[in-house]
Amino acid sequence: MLEKLFQLKEHGTTVRQEVIAGLTTFLTMAYIIVVNPDILSKTGMDFGAVFTATCIAAAIGTLIMGLLANYPIALAPGMGLNAYFSFAVVLGMGYSWQVALGAVFISGLLFFVLSIFRIREYIINAIPLSLRLGISAGIGFFLALIALKNAGIVVDHPATLVTLGPITEGPQLMAILGFLLICVLAYKRVMGSVIIGILAVTIVGLITGHVEYKGIVSAPPSMAPTFMQMDIAGALDVGLVSVIFAFLFVDLFDTSGTLIGAAHRGNLLDKDGKLPRLGRALMADSAATMSGAALGTSTVTSYVESTAGIAAGGRTGLTAVVVAGLFLLSLVFSPLALMIPAFATAPALLYVAVLMCSGLKQVDWEDITEAAPVAVTALAMPFTFSIAHGIALGFISYTLLKLFSGKTSQLNVALYAVSALFVVKFAFFG
Repeated sequence: MLEKLFQLKEHGTTVRQEVIAGLTTFLTMAYIIVVNPDILSKTGMDFGAVFTATCIAAAIGTLIMGLLANYPIALAPGMGLNAYFSFAVVLGMGYSWQVALGAVFISGLLFFVLSIFRIREYIINAIPLSLRLGISAGIGFFLALIALKNAGIVVDHPATLVTLGPITEGPQLMAILGFLLICVLAYKRVMGSVIIGILAVTIVGLITGHVEYKGIVSAPPSMAPTFMQMDIAGALDVGLVSVIFAFLFVDLFDTSGTLIGAAHRGNLLDKDGKLPRLGRALMADSAATMSGAALGTSTVTSYVESTAGIAAGGRTGLTAVVVAGLFLLSLVFSPLALMIPAFATAPALLYVAVLMCSGLKQVDWEDITEAAPVAVTALAMPFTFSIAHGIALGFISYTLLKLFSGKTSQLNVALYAVSALFVVKFAFFG
C-alpha cells in the first residue's frame, strides 16, 4: 500500500528512511507548537485553543502535502506572519482577532485561485529578486524586535523610543543564554537545536523559580474558543486590503521558495529544473491556510526546515505523513506548552530572524536602485511595525527609483500596477 501511494522504490527510499526523515523534520520545527500559541495569545485568543489549532492545522496541511503532492514537505503556521497577525493587525491596527482570521482565510482562498489558474508563475517572475530578499530580511528584523521586546532586552523609552532593558536580571539573562545555546547547537548541527534551547531555558526557569510547573501531558485543550470564529465579512473592509495582500504575498513567496529549495536539495526537480506536481503542492498549502483560519490560527505555510528531513533521506510524501502524525501526537503535551514562558520562546524567534536576514548577501549593494528599495523594505517593517507597510514602501521606492533613473526596462506592468495601488491606499486610506 505504501509503495503504491508514495512510489518509494522509484524515489530510491525505504519506509525506515522516510520515518527517520519525518522525525528529523519534526524536531527541527517542533518549536512552532509552543511559539505560535504564545504569539497569538497576545491578541486575547485562548492559548490552549490556539495550541490545539496549531497542531491540527499543521497535521492537516502536512498530510495534504504528503498524500496529494507526494512531497516530503511539512507545513505549520508561518513565523513572521503570526507576529504580523498579532502585533500589527490586531494590537497595532485595532482589528479583532476574528477579523484577522477572516483576512487569513481570504488570502488562502486567493492563493488557491492563483494556484488553479497558474497565475502564481507570472506574479513571482514579475517581482524582482531584490524586493523578495528585502521582504524576507524585513520579516526577520520584525521578528527580532518582537523577540527582544518579549525577552525584556529592549524596552520603550520616552525620549529615544527604545533602549536597553535590565539584561542582567533573571529572565533577560536566560533569554540571552538560550539564544547562544541555540546558535551553538545549530552550528554543531545538533538536530532539534531550537526546541532544545526552548526546553533548556524553561528548565532553568523552573529551577530558579521564574516558571511555575504545570505538568507534562493531559487531554488536548478544546478548540471551541477559536473554531470557526473567523469574521470574513469584517475582513472585507477596504482598510484590510493591504493586510490580505501581505498575508498572500508573503505566503506565496515563502511557499514557492521553500518548495524549490527543498526540491533542489532532494533532487526532486525534473530534467528542465522544474518541480513536478507544483500545482498540487500550492493547492495543499492554500488549503492548509484556509483550514487553519477555520480552526483558529494564522497563515499555514511550507517550512524550510523540511530540508533537514530531506537531508536525512526523505524523498516522498511518507515523510510528510510521519510529521503529521507527530503533530497530532503533540496534542497531549499542552501543559508543557502552557508552562513555557516568553523569555524561553524569544531566543527561538531571534534565531529564526537571523536565518531570514541571510538573503541580504545576494543583494547588489553597488547598484543604489537595487540596494535602496531593499533597505527601505527591510527597515520599514520593524520601524512601522507592519509587514504590509514595508512591502508597500518597497514596491513604491523600487518603481520610482527605476523610473527616474531611466531603468524602465527593469519594470513591468505588475510593478507599475501594484505600486500605484499602494500609492492610492496611502493617499486615501492611510
